[in-house]
Amino acid sequence: MAQPWLWWPYVHSFVLAFSITLAVVNANPSSQQLHDKVGTLPGQNFNINFAHYSGYVTVNEKAGRALFYWFIESDQQPHTKPLLLWFNGGPGCSSIAYGEAEEIGPFHIKPDGKTLYLNPYSWNRVANILFVDSPAGVGFSYSNTSSDILNNGDKNTAKDSLVFLLKWFERFPQYKGRDVFISGESYAGHYVPQLSQAIVKYNLKTEENAINLKGYLVGNALTDDFHDHLGIAQFMWSSGLISDQTYKLLNLCTHQSFVHPSDSCKKIEEIANNELGNIDQYSIFTPSCTANVSQSNQLRRRKRRIGKLSEAYDPCTEKHSTVYFNLPEVQKALHVDPAHKPAKWETCSDVINNNWKDSPSTVLDIYQELIPLGLRIWMFSGDTDAVIPTASTRYSIDALKLPTVRPWRPWYDNGEVGGWTQEYTGLTFVAVRGAGHEVPLHKPKLALSLIKAFLAGNSLPALELVRAY
Repeated sequence: MAQPWLWWPYVHSFVLAFSITLAVVNANPSSQQLHDKVGTLPGQNFNINFAHYSGYVTVNEKAGRALFYWFIESDQQPHTKPLLLWFNGGPGCSSIAYGEAEEIGPFHIKPDGKTLYLNPYSWNRVANILFVDSPAGVGFSYSNTSSDILNNGDKNTAKDSLVFLLKWFERFPQYKGRDVFISGESYAGHYVPQLSQAIVKYNLKTEENAINLKGYLVGNALTDDFHDHLGIAQFMWSSGLISDQTYKLLNLCTHQSFVHPSDSCKKIEEIANNELGNIDQYSIFTPSCTANVSQSNQLRRRKRRIGKLSEAYDPCTEKHSTVYFNLPEVQKALHVDPAHKPAKWETCSDVINNNWKDSPSTVLDIYQELIPLGLRIWMFSGDTDAVIPTASTRYSIDALKLPTVRPWRPWYDNGEVGGWTQEYTGLTFVAVRGAGHEVPLHKPKLALSLIKAFLAGNSLPALELVRAY
């Protein structure tokens, strides 16, 4: 009988061959992934050097609940880049409508609502981006159980998002083990930390790093009802938008829920809105999208002042998206199921917003839970937003009582002040100069600098002083 040590080369060869086979299987795209691959989009008259995919992931078989996604690989060595999830808020607003079509995605829509242009500041230059319409009933996401649409809330959204991500990795096995970052803005200030918490708990429960979460960042994020209300009132008053009396009244509503305010606070908000006048509260210094002047004329004037189309601020982007994503040929190209497509695609769902069931008054407790784990956590804020202003975010961060690692300072982009930043133990705050609620829409170049620094784990650049000799 052969000695045991003589068997080892054969056993070793078998184990090695099996490991290589398993790796190849995991790296190969699934048939569903191939089905989801998107070809040339309607209105796309430019070439691209990256692949993108869209379709549905069922998160509850019994209820027939499925979330729609659009995955866009990096245009530079996607196999080396992290996976970045993006969520928009509302609750009830589409990540496709905002995140992809007017903020961080590569495919932006011209004023005709039919033609696309390539966003040179797309975040897929530095990451593989996964846009998710969440929860069911938002955008192209759906449920066969009608009561689902009337019973959405934070807990179910986090649960479904976790199931979505786990199943998405089954469809895209080549991304298993990849560094994962989660991002979003506005009400995604709830979604993002809640999903991050759910992932951490799932990994601990299963005793495996099923999702290799490295960190998250949120922009102009709803975080804590008391501090958010406090910051809003202060910002509006200090910016000269409301009267002294209304400022005092708004301060009486600091303990109110953002999603379900009392009738008395609704009336105070109406008073404030009347005093604000016809301005865009999400960006107080830029024009609103009005019917008085044509969209094309508005854009031409800003184009003359700012330069290229890709750098011009267009206040009517939501209208362009509404036209484009309702086109049958666009829905077909994105693999929208005809049996489940909405009667009319909308950027946001009032039905979901008005029927939201659970919304905790704060997510600061989640920050306190996750910060000690060493995740990379950034909060950024456009400083011309009156909806969730910079002051609101700063009040929330102050409530965490984190030690300062690097004090308040300006950060720079091409020699100009891009904003201001402060680094704490476990958290970095970034203000973006001149940006509104949707930072990548108003300041796309600065937003790209921000995400580059975040993903690299670097501080935003200080001004380099050049000495003359």
